[in-house]
Amino acid sequence: MAVASPRPSIPAERFAARLEAARAGAAEAGLDALLVGVGPDLVYLAGYRAMPLERLTMLVVPATGRPTLVVPRLEHDPAARSPAGEAGLVDIVDWEETGDPHAIVAGIASRDRSRPRRVAVSDTLWALHVLRLEAAMPDASFTLGSTVTSRLRILKDPDEIELLRLAAEAADRVVEQIASGRLVGRTEADVAREVRDRLIAEGHETAEFAIVASGPNSASPHHEPGDRPIEAGEPIVLDIGGLLGGYASDVTRTLWVTGGDPERLPDPEFGRIFDAVREAQSEATAAARPGVTAERIDAVARALIESAGYGEHFIHRTGHGIGLEGHEQPYVVAGDQTALADGMAFSVEPGIYLEGRYGVRLEDIVVCTAEGPVSLNRAPLDLRVVDG
Repeated sequence: MAVASPRPSIPAERFAARLEAARAGAAEAGLDALLVGVGPDLVYLAGYRAMPLERLTMLVVPATGRPTLVVPRLEHDPAARSPAGEAGLVDIVDWEETGDPHAIVAGIASRDRSRPRRVAVSDTLWALHVLRLEAAMPDASFTLGSTVTSRLRILKDPDEIELLRLAAEAADRVVEQIASGRLVGRTEADVAREVRDRLIAEGHETAEFAIVASGPNSASPHHEPGDRPIEAGEPIVLDIGGLLGGYASDVTRTLWVTGGDPERLPDPEFGRIFDAVREAQSEATAAARPGVTAERIDAVARALIESAGYGEHFIHRTGHGIGLEGHEQPYVVAGDQTALADGMAFSVEPGIYLEGRYGVRLEDIVVCTAEGPVSLNRAPLDLRVVDG
């Protein structure tokens, strides 16, 4: 099934504004330069989806002056065709196979000084490149690039929110398709393969994960689907997601499969833990308003599950930010004092896990707005009992 709504694209002027905000953020942080390697920060600032290789690709955003994209010569053309490249927002400098790209980056970073004093590098930059950059800039101090980029990426603009909505709705359709199909007798791995295929069919470029956790495996939040056959009279936790238009989906629903046998309905305790998770998810979502801290949302969910008597069985944070990455700031957990603001997007996904028996998790992607929280997922949160 094709995605019904057209996908928005990020216009060139948006990338210009992002690059300027990164430059200003670097200057405010007392940096000489922000060094952005391959990954989501590079996509955010330049729209360039480069391959992660031992060959260095790096966007240098100096505190003063124009940004420069340093690329291997063999990747000059795709770099030039990136949104920032086509719009002339960055200078492009390529290097030959026998060149020293780390020295090139060091020279650009220090072009307004005899040497850079303080630089920030992408949080996920390979150690290979970090160590070589340190060797090329022995007098510089290094810090994490997220000190600048996370403050920019944490607030989604309307186009980003629309892409997150399209991704969420596509994942919802896959949940519906799986819940409506045959399940009993199939292995978890087989159903997981179907999930991935359906995510792609629904418009995702990539299917990043497909957790299909049945029976006692549903008590393992990050269960890897295996050869266990799904049986009648047990739950299935479906946690699925990928990238659509470059933005992530992530939805979790818990089903109960009867195999068509009216005697194989959920037992009373499963009903109790499901109701506790359902209430925690609903109340935590309702609390997600501007000015409320991320850790407060976690506290709301955790208090309700504790009051139901299952606090020790809620073993993970309540949620995480989402955007170009499936997990990014803010993190909905004790200790994250980020005040929610209009445009922040994050999951709300409490769970209860009774080891060796079963578990329940429910997850929506939620956007904080001035008018209140908006859930991007539309798949019903109530317990769905299916024949399977």
